Amino acid sequence: MDHPDDLVDADEEPADEAPADERTTLTAPYPVGKLAATVERLRREVRAAQAEADGRALIELAKGILVERLGCGPAQAARQLAELAGQAKVTPLELAVDVINQSARDRLSDVADAFVAGARDDEPAATDREETERSAAVRLREAESGALAAPDTQAVADSLFHHALTPLGAVAVAIWTARSDGSLTLAGSAGFSPAEAGRWHYVPPGVTTVARTSLTERAGQWIGSLAETGIPTIGQHQYPEGGRAALPAGTGGRVHGVLEVVWASPLAPQSPQVVRQVEALAELCAHTLETYAFAHGGDTVSEPRVLPDAVELTDLADGLHDPALVLVPYVDGGQLVDFHIHHVNSHFLDPAGRPRGLVNGALLLEAYPMAAGESELFQRVERVYATGEPFRAQRMSLTALVDQVPLAAVADISISRHGNSVLLIWRIEDETARLASLLQHAQRLGRIGGFEENLLTGEITWNGQLFSLYGRPPSSGAVPLEELALHAHPDDAVAIGRFLRTLLHHRRPAAAAFRLQRPDEVTRHIRVVAEPVLDADGRPFVVRGAYQDISAQHWTEVALAATRDQLAHSEQQAAERNRLTLQLQHAIMPPTQAPLRAPRLDVAVRYRPAETEQLVGGDWYDAVVLPSGLVLLCVGDVAGHGIEAATSMVVLRNALRGLAVTGAGPGQLLSWLNSVAHHLTGSITATAVCGIYDPDSRTLRWARAGHLPPVLVRDAEAVSLPLLKGLLLGAVPEVTYSEDEVQLAVGDTLLMYTDGLIERRDRTMQESMTQLLTTVRAAPCTLDQQLDRLLTYSRSDTDDDTCIVGIRVS
Repeated sequence: MDHPDDLVDADEEPADEAPADERTTLTAPYPVGKLAATVERLRREVRAAQAEADGRALIELAKGILVERLGCGPAQAARQLAELAGQAKVTPLELAVDVINQSARDRLSDVADAFVAGARDDEPAATDREETERSAAVRLREAESGALAAPDTQAVADSLFHHALTPLGAVAVAIWTARSDGSLTLAGSAGFSPAEAGRWHYVPPGVTTVARTSLTERAGQWIGSLAETGIPTIGQHQYPEGGRAALPAGTGGRVHGVLEVVWASPLAPQSPQVVRQVEALAELCAHTLETYAFAHGGDTVSEPRVLPDAVELTDLADGLHDPALVLVPYVDGGQLVDFHIHHVNSHFLDPAGRPRGLVNGALLLEAYPMAAGESELFQRVERVYATGEPFRAQRMSLTALVDQVPLAAVADISISRHGNSVLLIWRIEDETARLASLLQHAQRLGRIGGFEENLLTGEITWNGQLFSLYGRPPSSGAVPLEELALHAHPDDAVAIGRFLRTLLHHRRPAAAAFRLQRPDEVTRHIRVVAEPVLDADGRPFVVRGAYQDISAQHWTEVALAATRDQLAHSEQQAAERNRLTLQLQHAIMPPTQAPLRAPRLDVAVRYRPAETEQLVGGDWYDAVVLPSGLVLLCVGDVAGHGIEAATSMVVLRNALRGLAVTGAGPGQLLSWLNSVAHHLTGSITATAVCGIYDPDSRTLRWARAGHLPPVLVRDAEAVSLPLLKGLLLGAVPEVTYSEDEVQLAVGDTLLMYTDGLIERRDRTMQESMTQLLTTVRAAPCTLDQQLDRLLTYSRSDTDDDTCIVGIRVS
């Protein structure tokens, strides 16, 4: 059972009410039920009395219309109204509303006619059509009558809700009053609990709500479901899924508030007749708010009227030091179409240069037809007048204000509403002053000072920046051009003399650079540029020019020149080091070498230095017959480039030759060579492959230290020997290297090489090896031709050295 406090709430009605007799029967045994039934009966009687009172007001208004039209008395008009109602088979109230609509032809009658026409187009049943016509005509006039007779906006909300909005399915309504500061005040509501209305009594400026959105956009907002928008508003917890309609309540282009209507369930798209009916109700609210505010002397319901009218605003504009216009709205057919320029103050400057008399009294769009275009000035004024929120902007373009007038005006704009008028202030920026300010800043940043010297009167004009460049106070006076050499370094006298002769004698523009010696003993590097101004006889009478402090540029050039000299010296030293390195490398390993004489064995070597001299590397090779008759074959590559790599290569090559005389195997030789690389050469690293060939048995024992294995060519096949384990030289103090033995046959060719032969940046080492094996299969007749072919068709692109050692068993 409902709480008694809720039952006596005049703003809420219980849903799905049972008939009075049935409800009384059900609740009769209980005292609370009897009390609720009594309250409900009294509420129905109050509503019936209110409806009867509204009906009587409409009937009396219709009688007055008949008295005026028929020229009869009130009693005869009443009889005429009753007879006409009987003939038309309608109630006197319905006929009274029809008479009022036919006589008024206002917005409410237009909405009623549209509603009736829409109902007839849908062709409902006769009883439904009569109900539709009655609801469209009677309820709007009842709502109007109740609103006009209402003592406050709360009563207006009650009248609109019960007479016009409840038949549309609405469950609540709120009337918001808009303040000039952008805030909203809940002036009246129906269908909400007192607690909810209290929470939403005031909405501060800047808070986005459904009503605020409608006010900002000055357009009706029809929301199908409040949950889909997420915008807060009154009753959002009470009707979270319900539909909303928020329409600005304004007249004559001025928005006084917002009418917000609430439905309990999601709202489907409404017919144009319903939309027009709600718009008519919003307009009725606007008239009510405007009338109520005027009667109470304020812009809003709770705000006293303290702002001046147009006459007082004129006095205010005349007291301003900025150009100002006083605008009053120009309304045609109830719509705001333009603003009258009521007054322009004495400081007003028309952007088109017209006198004030041509602007004062004209319409805003007539005087400035392009104000509604690019600059959007008219839209700004219209919005300020509608909402009361002031608008201010800096450096707003006024280029398109006046058609066919070339303007480049930029202004600071201020627009504010005062009472029923608008004050527009614009301060057009002085372009000449702005350019002068820009020039002054440019001279300061560029350390430039300007001057002008009259050759006839001797008068000299310097700007402040030039005195600063000279280090002289303005009270000391300017320096004439003829005395320029007295303030410059003595070595610059010739350059200054040549500058003055060109300028004064040859009468041509001239420039010169000199060292200025200032009174504070600071020397600055200055460049002076000047040109003569000739009179009618071709004689110079004025010289204009400028001085520029180029000290920073001068010292930058000096530092740059020193850097260039140092770089050139470094390049020369680097070239000399590379030349010496290359000579050392060629002395030890010439690119070509005489064939090695060995029994039943052909030996050939090739060395190709890097194409770039700055990348002289540490590649080396060796092929020598040992005292034992065995043949030492080896190639190696020292990490790095330059003189250090070349000298390290010499150490390793000579050390291996000496160690090979001991008769040790290739694995032992590489172990000893690793110790040399690690301890005796500054911890260099290198790769190498070493082989000992026995001509008698045609066997080759070999080992590798991080190097590519040799390639064996037999008949038309080429294979790479197994990849033995072996760490590169110099990495750790002690390493043991594995050995392998290969049995060669007559006609076999064995190749040892460095990675400069095959290494490429754009492919893997495996791909390069495959290409090498393909190349060596098609071998020419001689060993020398085969090595030359390898160098010719090598696809290496790393600019590294290349060494090749080849043997062929014969």
